[in-house]
Amino acid sequence: MPATALPEADPKAPEKSRMSLRSVLLWTTVSLLGAVAWGVLALARGEKISAVWLVVAALGSYAVAYRFYSRFIARRVLRPDDRRATPAERLEDGVDFHPTDRRVLLGHHFAAIAGAGPLVGPVLAAQMGYLPGTLWIVAGVIFAGAVQDMVVLFLSMRRDGTSLGQMARDEIGRAGGAAALIAVFAIMIILLGVLALVVVNALAHSPWGTFSVAMTVPIALFMGFWLHRVRPGRVVETSLIGVTLLLMAIAGGSWVQDSSLASAFTLSPTTLVFCLIGYGFVASVLPVWMLLAPRDYLSTFMKIGTIALLAVGVVIAAPVLHADAVSEFATSGAGPVFAGSLFPFLFITIACGALSGFHALVSSGTTPKLIEKESQVRLIGYGAMLMESFVAIMALIAAATLEPGLYYAMNAPAGLLGTTAQSASHAVAGLGFTITPDQLTHAARAVEEQTLIARSGGAPTLAVGMSEIFSGIFGGSALKAFWYHFAIMFEALFILTTVDAGTRVGRFMLQDMLGNVFKPVGRVNWKPGIWLCSGLVVAAWGYFLYTGATDPLGGINQLFPLFGIANQLLAAVALTVCTTILVKSGRLRWAWVTGLPLAWVTAVTFTAGWQKIFSDDPRVGFFAQRAKYADALGAGQVLPPAKTLDDMHTVVTNSTVDGVLIALFLLLVAVVIVNAAVVCVRAVRSPGALPTAEAPYVESRIGTAPELVEVGP
Repeated sequence: MPATALPEADPKAPEKSRMSLRSVLLWTTVSLLGAVAWGVLALARGEKISAVWLVVAALGSYAVAYRFYSRFIARRVLRPDDRRATPAERLEDGVDFHPTDRRVLLGHHFAAIAGAGPLVGPVLAAQMGYLPGTLWIVAGVIFAGAVQDMVVLFLSMRRDGTSLGQMARDEIGRAGGAAALIAVFAIMIILLGVLALVVVNALAHSPWGTFSVAMTVPIALFMGFWLHRVRPGRVVETSLIGVTLLLMAIAGGSWVQDSSLASAFTLSPTTLVFCLIGYGFVASVLPVWMLLAPRDYLSTFMKIGTIALLAVGVVIAAPVLHADAVSEFATSGAGPVFAGSLFPFLFITIACGALSGFHALVSSGTTPKLIEKESQVRLIGYGAMLMESFVAIMALIAAATLEPGLYYAMNAPAGLLGTTAQSASHAVAGLGFTITPDQLTHAARAVEEQTLIARSGGAPTLAVGMSEIFSGIFGGSALKAFWYHFAIMFEALFILTTVDAGTRVGRFMLQDMLGNVFKPVGRVNWKPGIWLCSGLVVAAWGYFLYTGATDPLGGINQLFPLFGIANQLLAAVALTVCTTILVKSGRLRWAWVTGLPLAWVTAVTFTAGWQKIFSDDPRVGFFAQRAKYADALGAGQVLPPAKTLDDMHTVVTNSTVDGVLIALFLLLVAVVIVNAAVVCVRAVRSPGALPTAEAPYVESRIGTAPELVEVGP
């Protein structure tokens, strides 16, 4: 049955969906609270305000957006039909396709999309002030990020769970589809390599973190067998057992760290690399119900629990935002954490939590193969993204509540700060902020670290901010070190779930690509294809990860500067595919829902890409940086971060490679957009809807639970 043949809504729905007086009062109150909070944030002029206002503004906006905007998209634009069998039901094979309880699937999807981005990006972007980041995180998720995730999930589900690249090929055509397949797969390998490196850095030489994270694997296997073999369908019971075991693993990690077993779980970066590669392969080939879904579901309890606890801590402690609302670095583009002006680089730095192309890979990867009923795309697609956005808000609060002097002493580059507390204090003073050497030393000792100077990357800053908030409520300064190391372990667990799900998504994508050449590989249940493609994907990101872990300027470190722009280019591809399908299927009047975010992200990423290629500022432009280091190399000089002349050669090579790759990615995405525009024009001029790759209608045999019917307020 074609999409246009479905009714826009149940005929009884308008009658049943009238809001009661109680609902009107409730949503009016929520809207007013959110509006007041936004007013306080917008009207603050120099005075310090409480972080509680950020929490209220965000939660109020999320609630209204989910209740009204996501419902509008579901009912008017997508028109889900619970009478229609999903791929999980029609193609169930016990490996990749498996109808999954919506609670478990929500946990899996949230864990898979919520990686390093919502934790690290807002922390780095805090150098521009708390207000720009907050506005983009909240507005971006409501009108762009959650919309992308929800629409991609629905459209992929209607196409048998097809990957994003294959959807582009099927709906846009051979040229645009080929460009999309190449760009999406290459970018995905870079993203997986970067995420895996963050995990390695977080767990290296950390017995507590390594033990706790490792224990989630056997716990997840136990939950998978318990839920599907021993006590089928007992989700609440399984959840209680899993959470209990998880808490024991976390407490056990603290004990292991101070026991004779610590050496067994104190692993080097190289060892962790091989552990991650092996885990990624196993998680990709095992049945999804056995390891991947229960582990991600289990991880969600810790993720949501920690973030909820942090929110409670903010409300109780009411910490003051020490960062400026809008800093001078927002307009000057000369920030010490990262160079570039607010537009476009704020929207590149903060991706996950607002709009992230990586999410489209998950929404067209594992999740559409597991969803039971079409109406669940609203909860899982839009709802999970709102949850991730709140994570980003809490990360921004953790950074903005730190004293600016400590924030810049942790996040400015080592070349500026030096290696001692005295040199870092002097450098921070040059930026216009104050922190004494004694304060820097005391801050490091409080969390049992040798130094906090130049701990860039965002993760340590978030951990310090979380420890400040938690220790203010639970345990005081005596437990500050505990909360700091807990936060580091929490971040590693947060990020690892994107690596395993991403590897499986990469396997799906590679199978789709190779299936265009050799049909059996394209069948997701053909075991040789599963093993071959899983091996190729982990080998690809594993190579860059291993090289990056052994060489500070090599491997994935070489490609790290591409992370932000590449991720947003993925979002441009995803929104292009969504807009094209809406137009082709006769829903031109609603194409603005994805078309407007597409126009925005295209403007942002192509502007950022242009500046990265052609800017004369060596801190921004790749080729300008290449010229600077090449000139210094010719004069026999060594510039940071290089330490030797060989390092200088490496920096020159890296800058060249990054510049060429970003130009190639921009060209490929431009081909996708232009081809899609041609298809859209042809669809508009056509007297009827153009054919799409949507799977035929099959009646569902799974009963529709009353709560899944979209009729109430």
